[in-house]
Amino acid sequence: MRTTTLGPAQRAEALAAMAERELDVLVIGGGVVGAGTALDAVTRGLSTGLVEARDWASGTSSRSSKLIHGGLRYLEMLDFALVREALKERGLLLERLAPHLVKPVPFLYPLQHKGWERLYAGSGVALYDAMSMARGHGRGLPVHRHLSRRHALRVAPCLRKDALVGALQYYDAQVDDARFVATLVRTAASYGAKVANRARVTGFLREGERVVGARVRDVETGGEYEIRARQVVNATGVWTDDTQGMVGERGQFHVRASKGIHLVVPKDRIHSTTGLILRTEKSVLFVIPWGRHWIVGTTDTGWDLDKAHPAASSADIDYLLEHVNSVLAVPLSRDDVQGVYAGLRPLLAGESDATSKLSREHTVAHPAPGLVVVAGGKYTTYRVMAKDAVDEAVHGLDARVADCVTEETPLLGAEGYQALWNARARIAARAGLHVVRVEHLLNRYGSMAEEVLDLITADPALGEPLRAADDYLRAEVVYAASHEGARHLDDVLTRRTRISIETFDRGTRSAREAAELMAPVLGWDRDRIEREVEHYEKRVEAERESQLQPDDQTADAARLGAPDIVPLT
Repeated sequence: MRTTTLGPAQRAEALAAMAERELDVLVIGGGVVGAGTALDAVTRGLSTGLVEARDWASGTSSRSSKLIHGGLRYLEMLDFALVREALKERGLLLERLAPHLVKPVPFLYPLQHKGWERLYAGSGVALYDAMSMARGHGRGLPVHRHLSRRHALRVAPCLRKDALVGALQYYDAQVDDARFVATLVRTAASYGAKVANRARVTGFLREGERVVGARVRDVETGGEYEIRARQVVNATGVWTDDTQGMVGERGQFHVRASKGIHLVVPKDRIHSTTGLILRTEKSVLFVIPWGRHWIVGTTDTGWDLDKAHPAASSADIDYLLEHVNSVLAVPLSRDDVQGVYAGLRPLLAGESDATSKLSREHTVAHPAPGLVVVAGGKYTTYRVMAKDAVDEAVHGLDARVADCVTEETPLLGAEGYQALWNARARIAARAGLHVVRVEHLLNRYGSMAEEVLDLITADPALGEPLRAADDYLRAEVVYAASHEGARHLDDVLTRRTRISIETFDRGTRSAREAAELMAPVLGWDRDRIEREVEHYEKRVEAERESQLQPDDQTADAARLGAPDIVPLT
């Protein structure tokens, strides 16, 4: 099994190596598109670098609805090409590229009108299934089915009897979005890409009108690097316009940010064996199974405030609760909400004022020689966006370059996953863990779960769960710092695990234990541990305060009351 380690030493080596000799491609932005672009480039044989100003997936790519889907509602908009493309990618991820990370999930669509609605919605879902099958990658998912009201209420007893006359059930897929990006980055590194998070681009290198690289600041140590590259790819999502501004070139398109917020509630608050999809006056609302929780989302509103820390306001939370409660027999209250998170979608700016009507398509441009920009799109189609970006970069390379191979390149952990899953009882007995713990590890790390188990073999105390978040083992915190590039407590509690949204305390009760587990790996002393814990607690406090505010402006001001652990300026 090909693997790689992203610890502190490897990060320092990567920065030094990128500055030492000219790269073929330097990718800016460590979200799903940037990580996918780095993997695409390096697997074509190109020398590749990837830098991210904060943590991997710290922006949009850790704050999505966590769905891998074709976009059923885009069929209604007659955007058949986008749906067809996304369904192909969904199938590839489920069956070949990341079966350990991407899993099927059922959804129930309640019907509220007799006759015509079943015919109308049923035709759409039937077309959705047919398009999936036609791509040759949809046979792993069950086809949709029509349910009577009585049957629907057996499947989802949480629904009010007067909220439906029947239902449709269909399947899509879901993913831990931040974990997926971390795996993409490690996969790119395993093929030779040089990758560094907490490495901020402060400007571009120019020779005449040509972009020939970037100036990069290591925000951890203050070190400055000049990284030269024959092609630079700007994959910075909602920061696209800001990054373009450093070049001094007028962008060929603009990106608008649309805020989407999600609520996380315990599994026992909604009695159902299936997810739900509901219509709202503006869009759709999902209730998504998430381990021992449900994710309820999302909103779709314009955002022009702080991009790094979008804030959910009280009005946002009330909007979601109002809409989900319109169909629930036992309504949710504020007290039921364990976690709240807000993310920004990078949408291509158009004529519409409503962000829900802006394009989810992506575009690629070459605004200056040596610089490629990729923007827009949706999480599911990241691989297509990455391919198009590298294809565009290849036009600027004076050499013959191999075609894209990422359709045939499984992510780390995929190879051998099914065999290990079949042997999970034996693995559990050998490791001295309950089989449920091994299943948890396999569905987070795939075949790389063996590396986590090796840590437990070396130190059996790491096989114990965290005291205040017992879904996660202590070994996972150590592994996040030693193998997955986590540099700060926030990286572990918010992205390498989901403790920050899966516990009522938002991770504050786990903060000290996690920091003490990370300390030996990252060389932290007692003062540093205290600083990390204090920062995390202040961040949670600021987020809670923002969620009490009535609107975006006051919520944003409250959230900014907690500074970053490492200021970017």
